[in-house]
Amino acid sequence: MDPLTVQSGAHIVVIPVGDLSWSASRASGPGGQNVNKVSSKVELRFDLRGTQALTASVKARLQLLAGHAVDGEGSIRIVSQVTRDQGRNLDDAREKLALMVSRALVVPKRRRATKPTRGSTERRLKAKRVDSQKKEGRKKVDG
Repeated sequence: MDPLTVQSGAHIVVIPVGDLSWSASRASGPGGQNVNKVSSKVELRFDLRGTQALTASVKARLQLLAGHAVDGEGSIRIVSQVTRDQGRNLDDAREKLALMVSRALVVPKRRRATKPTRGSTERRLKAKRVDSQKKEGRKKVDG
């Protein structure tokens, strides 16, 4: 297995082979008799806690993105059984990991607090008055 190269914008990260491990098992789903004898499902593990390829901030963002895929040992577990071919499933799992890492490399912009404009506030209040008058007109008339 080759090292995983991830590119996001100006960032290029190479994840060494030592941080990745994978295993194969029998997949579920269609495949006829083939499904009972061929291990095509792939489980790729990435040692998030132990890797030196990512900075601490990228690791934190990646852990949030991975969610339930992170186990108690700090590894990200990605499973692929899309195809009936072990090699293609391994490539698919590596692509999923690369996409996740590239999303974690992007530093989110900080939100700036803004005030609503005077015009938008006036339009909102005018719309509320119009709705209020409309509902007022639906009341029963005392007579």
